[in-house]
Amino acid sequence: MAVNKITWDRVGRVTEPGRYMYTFGWLTITAGDLDIWKQYPQAAFTLLTQHSEPDETIGEEFHLGAFDIAPEAPPPFTTH
Repeated sequence: MAVNKITWDRVGRVTEPGRYMYTFGWLTITAGDLDIWKQYPQAAFTLLTQHSEPDETIGEEFHLGAFDIAPEAPPPFTTH
């Protein structure tokens, strides 16, 4: 199973919470999501599908889930 992650740069460093249209569908970004990105600009969120009413919208709906504050960093431990 592939896990899709998304960064603040990929969403254009938006500064306001809201619902934004991107190439993959609609993405809802909350004030809490933005607070995390402001503190950890390189954080990568898991992209989650958000189920909506069948006749409510056209296109896929997504929201942000768990996040990794240093997705490119090496593990914090070493093995011997």
